[in-house]
Amino acid sequence: MDHMNNLMKLTWTGVLLVGWAAGTTALVAETDSGASPGFQEVYDLLTNAPGVTAAALNRAAVQGMLNRFAPVASLEAAAPTHPTAGALLSKTAVFDGAYAYLRVARVGARLGEEIGSAYGRLSATNKLKGLVLDLRFADGEDYAAAAAAADKFLSTDQPLLRCGDQLQRSTAKHDAISLPLMVLVNQQTAGAAEALAGVLRRTEAGLLLGTNTAGRAYLFKDFTLRDGQRLRVATTTVKLGDGQPLPAEGLKPDIRISVKPDEERLYFADPYRVLTNPAPVLFASSTVTNADTEPVHRINEAELVRRQKEGQNLDDAPEEVPGPGPDAARPVVQDPTLSRALDLLKGLAVVQQQLRQP
Repeated sequence: MDHMNNLMKLTWTGVLLVGWAAGTTALVAETDSGASPGFQEVYDLLTNAPGVTAAALNRAAVQGMLNRFAPVASLEAAAPTHPTAGALLSKTAVFDGAYAYLRVARVGARLGEEIGSAYGRLSATNKLKGLVLDLRFADGEDYAAAAAAADKFLSTDQPLLRCGDQLQRSTAKHDAISLPLMVLVNQQTAGAAEALAGVLRRTEAGLLLGTNTAGRAYLFKDFTLRDGQRLRVATTTVKLGDGQPLPAEGLKPDIRISVKPDEERLYFADPYRVLTNPAPVLFASSTVTNADTEPVHRINEAELVRRQKEGQNLDDAPEEVPGPGPDAARPVVQDPTLSRALDLLKGLAVVQQQLRQP
């Protein structure tokens, strides 16, 4: 409750509402001295403006508070909308016969078990060389489940997450998933899902690809308002095992790949979909634009191995080559983030194969 009281005090002393006639609100920055106009004084003066009623000011003040303190405070419907049932893994697949793909819909109590079971099924019928864990559009509030899911990829005992007084640790084991791991994230990766991504990156279990996560890794408490709505207020910051809090601006990916949200939704639904006019996609520090709408032949593992044996410099090789090839009949993954993850895994597989050779 102290957290909520502080929230209210900060709001009443730091928010000035203007532009009501246009139906908008704005926040006035504090002066150099750190002072700000008193809420009650401004409120009383604004009641003299034509068309400004107490009810209208109240609505604007509430909206201003919620905008200012998002995402640590939000107004929810009367009934909880967070799903509590259904599969936590919404999709599993194998790309190119060697790269497992697991898509997380929500981080819940049995996610670790579902990851273990899905990996067991896929590895039983495929010689896997890498794994993609897709956390885009995933959320959840079970941070113990996030730690348990991360534990599947770790072989040693180490601290993973701190939630208040609770410290979640991994366990020493011999059957951890040890494949190279790529973790896909975006601005809709929230809560326990971004905590899972943070643990996998901090423990060096995998690389993060995509855009910043949502910055909503908090423990929340719900307060029921008189009209039946619920005010959700963050009460505890979730921290990684080393004591560093998950950043309020979200986790920054190791490799940034920016895709328009509406296009990313289309690729998410169908990774092979060819868009008519795809937007430029940002890969790390370079920009790649698909001006062509025709599918192109992407370099596969066999091509990489051939070039390596012929002594070609892979750094100078083009990422994509036009024209037909041995895999021309196979559909090409168009999803920029997933495609880059698969390319990285294929490159790692080639390097590992070369290192094993005498």
